[in-house]
Amino acid sequence: MDRGKPGSKIHAISEREGLPLNVEVSAGNTPDMKVLEQVVDGVHPVRGRTGRPRRRPWKLHADKGYDYRVCRVAVRRRGIIPRIARRGIESKTRLGRHRYVIERTLQWVTRFRRLVRRYDRKASHFDAFARLACALICYRRLIKLGLLAS
Repeated sequence: MDRGKPGSKIHAISEREGLPLNVEVSAGNTPDMKVLEQVVDGVHPVRGRTGRPRRRPWKLHADKGYDYRVCRVAVRRRGIIPRIARRGIESKTRLGRHRYVIERTLQWVTRFRRLVRRYDRKASHFDAFARLACALICYRRLIKLGLLAS
């Protein structure tokens, strides 16, 4: 029986304004919970402010795909407060305003035509294009804020 290709998922973590901090690509049939630690560990410290740079965010908002005890424990171990919607208990509108931020970020990433549909056979190529798209998004935001000359 031919099941076809499973496709790819783009897992992203962003800051409050929607700028992508880290992006990971996995197979479409991989559960979200297995990639959570990779995504959180990929966030680099922000430099340039006085004092010790914060390595990770204070809170992590996530949807019901991450509602597992393993995910909550892994996030707490890193010093982050998990705000994960619970399956069967909370409605999907509860995390709506926080979920909108990451949905907007993923929409910005998929504006790049190469990432709408996976044309590349190698996952490393698709991952590189996703990371390049995030870098371009951050670069354009810096130009818009006037912090960088175009």
